[in-house]
Amino acid sequence: MSRRDAGAGEPAGLLLVDKPAGPTSHDIVALARRALGVRRVGHTGTLDPFASGLLLLAVGRATRLVQYMDPLPKTYEATARLGEATTTDDPEGEVVQRCRVPHLGEEKLRAGMAAFMGRIRQRPPAYSAKKVGGVPAHRRARRGEDVQLAEVEVEVHELELLEHEAGSATLSFRVRCSTGTYVRSLARDLALHLGTCAHLTLLRRTAIGPWSVDRAVPGGSLERGEGPSGLRSGLVTPLDVLSHLPRLDVDGEEALKVAYGQRLSRPGQVGAGELCRLAHRGELLAVAEGRSDGLLHPRKVFQTAEELADGRKTT
Repeated sequence: MSRRDAGAGEPAGLLLVDKPAGPTSHDIVALARRALGVRRVGHTGTLDPFASGLLLLAVGRATRLVQYMDPLPKTYEATARLGEATTTDDPEGEVVQRCRVPHLGEEKLRAGMAAFMGRIRQRPPAYSAKKVGGVPAHRRARRGEDVQLAEVEVEVHELELLEHEAGSATLSFRVRCSTGTYVRSLARDLALHLGTCAHLTLLRRTAIGPWSVDRAVPGGSLERGEGPSGLRSGLVTPLDVLSHLPRLDVDGEEALKVAYGQRLSRPGQVGAGELCRLAHRGELLAVAEGRSDGLLHPRKVFQTAEELADGRKTT
């Protein structure tokens, strides 16, 4: 089957879903496949089963855009229980340690949080999807293996105290952070810094880059199988999916060159090593990379010469 035939009639775009606590991210993907009647659906970042909030599902040809969404920061609201550590750093694990909770005033809490701003190093939880020797760490941990993951560098852009009463065992905060940051690890390390231990009891992702959970369809609507028409009409177009990249519009002659993988001369418009989106007739044509010679090199092309010739909407 040709690429043209494979994409014909298939919806493409980004579906924003508000995942409830309970199901896995893969469960939501499976529900979306059935609800949309589309096989090609993938997520741009998992949520733990106990967590709720925004999942971005790439549909159809938009699955090829997932890698360009990795740099987008993620925003979470979380609640930690102070004084108890669990095997998983969340409520699904067994309590393995109980600690005294010192008096924590607002000034001390804010000072503690400030220590975790910017680029920091953290150790992912043993119960995580990080792979050790090709096997997810959580599988090794559940087999009783002693899993020691290496520290990784992440970035915390914002860390805001939402709620804590002196003497209370709960602490709520909002964090905006880079991809790959484990909020469970952040809560664990913050508690240690404050002289106690903790695990997360609630975690909700409220945004990924410009996309807010307020725009998402409830995960329950996928479970009820309410039909594909409404879901398809609500897809974010591939061109808008990459709204964080500069946009350059090209004419018909340039579009044909790009469809054949040829470079375009656009000196001074995109910096060397920077990415941009090329648009033609209001649709995503390609993702291109600027070079020091002023040429744009197509990295991924989304419309074929045949599709351009017949003017069929492909994305």
